[in-house]
Amino acid sequence: MTPTLLGRWQTRILLFSTVGVLITLPFGMGIIGPGGAVFFWVLLYLALFGLGWDIFYQYLQKLRWDSDWPGVLQLLAGIWEAVFVALLVKIFGLPGVPQDLSLEWFLLNYSFVWLGVYVASQTIMRILFPRWRFRGGQWL
Repeated sequence: MTPTLLGRWQTRILLFSTVGVLITLPFGMGIIGPGGAVFFWVLLYLALFGLGWDIFYQYLQKLRWDSDWPGVLQLLAGIWEAVFVALLVKIFGLPGVPQDLSLEWFLLNYSFVWLGVYVASQTIMRILFPRWRFRGGQWL
């Protein structure tokens, strides 16, 4: 699939607001880790910054010879996004997220969320929205 910018945005918002929230719930409720709304704030920042990153990813995609965006690049983008948000939190701080946020809990939550979003985008999106792949990632 070659995603369009609108398709990227729709897919990111859908997956972060469903899969991301479901995976973050145990962290936020304190079932896993210290709990608190901080994990939901981080999820919100990841989704918001991701909308901007998608513009950059769309540009990079056009530079590839086949103008495609394979799954391995999506996984690599996930590493960059984690580093970016972690540095923002530690250096500048973000509203709702304390600067002394445990890096271990952040990485554990982020890893689960990103893996869940990645797996959902590669599997369940193709089942629930069969034309999603052929419409550049747009599901609306």
